[in-house]
Amino acid sequence: MTNGIIQDEIERIVQQLKLDQLPNGSWDYPFETGVITDAYMIILLRSLEWNDEELIRSLVARIKSLQEGNGAWKLFHDEPEGSLSLTIDAYYGLLFSGYSKINEPHMIKAQKFIIKHGGLKEAKLYTKLLLAMTGQYKWPSFFPLPPEFMLLPKSFPINFYDISVFGRANLAPLIILASNKYHHDQSGPSLSHLYITRSGQDDWEEYRSKDWNTFFASIQRGIKSLVGVPARLKTMGIEKAKNYTLDRIETDGTMLNYFSSTFYMVFALLSLGYPRDHAIIQAAVDGLKSMACTIDGHVHIQYTTANVWNTALISHALFKAGEPEESQTLMNSVHYLLTQQHNKYGDWMYHNDKAKPGGWGFSHDNTINPDVDDTTASLKSTIPYIPLDPYCMEVWQNGIQWVISMQNPDGGWPAFERELNNPILHLIPMEGAEFILLDPSTPDLTGRTLEFLGNHTHSIKPRKKLQRGIDWLIDNQEKDGSWYGRWGICYIYGTWAAVIGMIAAGISPLHPSVQKAVQWLKDIQNDDGGWGESCLSDTRKTYVPLNESTLTHTSWALETLIAASDEPTKEIEEGIHFLIREGRRNNWTTAYPKGQGMASFFYIHYHSYRHVFPLMTLLSYKENFGEI
Repeated sequence: MTNGIIQDEIERIVQQLKLDQLPNGSWDYPFETGVITDAYMIILLRSLEWNDEELIRSLVARIKSLQEGNGAWKLFHDEPEGSLSLTIDAYYGLLFSGYSKINEPHMIKAQKFIIKHGGLKEAKLYTKLLLAMTGQYKWPSFFPLPPEFMLLPKSFPINFYDISVFGRANLAPLIILASNKYHHDQSGPSLSHLYITRSGQDDWEEYRSKDWNTFFASIQRGIKSLVGVPARLKTMGIEKAKNYTLDRIETDGTMLNYFSSTFYMVFALLSLGYPRDHAIIQAAVDGLKSMACTIDGHVHIQYTTANVWNTALISHALFKAGEPEESQTLMNSVHYLLTQQHNKYGDWMYHNDKAKPGGWGFSHDNTINPDVDDTTASLKSTIPYIPLDPYCMEVWQNGIQWVISMQNPDGGWPAFERELNNPILHLIPMEGAEFILLDPSTPDLTGRTLEFLGNHTHSIKPRKKLQRGIDWLIDNQEKDGSWYGRWGICYIYGTWAAVIGMIAAGISPLHPSVQKAVQWLKDIQNDDGGWGESCLSDTRKTYVPLNESTLTHTSWALETLIAASDEPTKEIEEGIHFLIREGRRNNWTTAYPKGQGMASFFYIHYHSYRHVFPLMTLLSYKENFGEI
């Protein structure tokens, strides 16, 4: 592959990225998450009697456009048959809208799929919670996290702050709702026709296991040790859950910029007697509406925005591609990122009280919920300006110190908070508990942090911390040579992050751990030269091929091989050919999710990835191998 052909593709991508930049310097490529948020938004608007018909009709059109021929909705292209819970959510949203009737062909197909797969009783936990708060399903006789749980002290074996920030954001309002057994009184549709047996209405098998009862009993023991009248303790717990929720409302009116937590917050406030036209509720709904974007001609409500993440990745890539420091494109993007650094303390300080603020969050209006990945990515983008601006140096130092402070005692890095891997929470028999409740060290966060510290912090490189990170990765490598990626799909993503991180931190490309990973990637390369991985990997906890190549997976695999090679191998050449040949493709593999928030529930199509990761890979090829 000649450098001329590669350079042409680099310039094509660069021009596209520059064209898509917003006037404020950021990139607002969509953070697409299927139809779940679209359906929930319809239900929220109708429940509040906010009859924004134009928005509701647009959301209905998008949901209908993504229905499968068998009546189901899928979380991802190769999901077998479809997702029961997502189909219930989508069907409920369409029915609630008033624009789809129960006897229309597309609705009848959905009904048949739901009944065939067990009806409402077989829905996943979060769908049952939606149904309960809107009067379609009875609340369980007991909820395993009662309001008094909010009052348990740090000295108790488990307390509210042992749960991840994502889990807390959703659980605080849910604790209020479950305690009040709230269901919104409205004249919306009935889903009674989706019960196979009437007895299923109060069936919460999730909370009937021995492990759940053991967990609940331990919580009750802690509650009994609290001083106070039981009824008063319950009231205090609800008040604390309410205050936790309200204290984390961001400038856009949402709770921590998450759709789900904001949705639950609105219903929790309604359950406490807030009128539907209360200023907090109005601001929350307006904040959710501000997350709307347009995809393929349809309006989509994003789960959150990805402006900071997009901008950090793209800004660094453009600089690597030769964009000069004085270009308006780079100056605008870095100025945007500088305004997004956090200067407030957030929940992260609960387990990291000696650190000062200095991180970045994922979304535009995020001011108190930083994460390690966005911080290292944003810091990379400031590098060209550190010698030119003392303020950039201050930003840089604050950011690095925050990142270093976030290392876990085991040597790895988490996403949002240190030391959130309480072994008691591992015992909870809750589907997705590891994604909702925990924030442990992960190979992808650890690898990407090592890459940043190893390649970009030469003057303050913390050798012992790097070695501990390397050791953690080696200890957590899969038997086949791969690593699991928590926030991407899935083993290709984790392997990419781990290998580039270890090499940047000083490990030899010839190290057995690296070579085992290299061989694994070579073994799973597709005949067309690319790589592709199914979202099924993250539920089955083993690599599952997609049987098609994607631009993003190919980029991750190639960057790994390039970092571990001193010359362009046959596998690398074939992969580069794929990127050049398919760079303009726009089919289902382009829209296939490359990220995940929670396995089997929440997957993400980052619209920026098809541009930024091929660009970075082509640049790495040129940098490592020079003129070919």
